[in-house]
Amino acid sequence: MKISSPHKSLAISIIILFLYGSAMAQQATLTVNQDAKIATLLELKKSLEKDNKLSDGYTIQLYYGELTEANYVIKKYRGSYSNWPASIEYETPNYKVWVGNYSTRLDADRALVEIQRNFPSAFILKPERRK
Repeated sequence: MKISSPHKSLAISIIILFLYGSAMAQQATLTVNQDAKIATLLELKKSLEKDNKLSDGYTIQLYYGELTEANYVIKKYRGSYSNWPASIEYETPNYKVWVGNYSTRLDADRALVEIQRNFPSAFILKPERRK
């Protein structure tokens, strides 16, 4: 199949135009000047969220009672699940085993269905924000 002369010159013109545009493209450099305190504030916010001090989310409670039993429950949980972090919370005079920090009730419900297979007494709660 032969390409006619007008089509050939059009194709060559388009290629030259494309190559010219690519050759003349400009490179930009962007410099962002930010206060050093911003990084510190971001780290502080991450820390507070990790410690559940900023969250209005949901958690699942597996146990409420003595420390020895709380340690047993959290060890059993960690042996079965690695999806959601677990912690022991102290509220005088008892200990609680809490699992996860879910932003929505739906996420907490999904996790609860799976967790209740091994911990039938588990339930969802919405802890009050710590001060």
